[in-house]
Amino acid sequence: MDERSYPSLFSSKLGQGLSIAPETAGLSPYLNFDPSLLNPGGDFIVPEGQNERRGRFEMAFAQIGGSVMAGGLVGGLGGVYSGIQEANVQKLTGSLMRTQVINSIAKQSAAYGRGLGAVALLYSAFGVITSKSRGVDDELNTMASATATGLLYGVSGGLKRSLRGGAIGLGLSAAYCLYTSKDRLRDMLGSS
Repeated sequence: MDERSYPSLFSSKLGQGLSIAPETAGLSPYLNFDPSLLNPGGDFIVPEGQNERRGRFEMAFAQIGGSVMAGGLVGGLGGVYSGIQEANVQKLTGSLMRTQVINSIAKQSAAYGRGLGAVALLYSAFGVITSKSRGVDDELNTMASATATGLLYGVSGGLKRSLRGGAIGLGLSAAYCLYTSKDRLRDMLGSS
């Protein structure tokens, strides 16, 4: 291919007529465009009749999966620490130490992931139930769901443990609601 047989491809007039911004002077003239032309609307397309905000049921799956993964990560990190401690106590070396650490990681990550996933499942289920029964998705649903989750999760340990779990759920959810809804709560109370 030479310039004589394909003059349009090698022409110096190929990019003429396009303005080049000073900060993109070294870049191709085809990269100089307004990005708002690509996405003139909002961030996502919402079908007619739906809210722009996801409901509790749609968010439940991500919350449960994220909780299982976070529990597994925390358990795995704890497993590394306890596995190394046990291997040092038993004076294991080489492949025996590696096996001890891997077993400890596997056991603790599974236990923590399962536990946190169960809490997230209960919380999500109670959240969907309270949201659907009241017809409103607000802070009261969050606090009721967390309290009910704590009560039910601790019920196998007796009444005292169940009440302690409910109090922990209520306390954590109240702190979360105060942190995330400061402006809304301030407007509800009428203080400036």
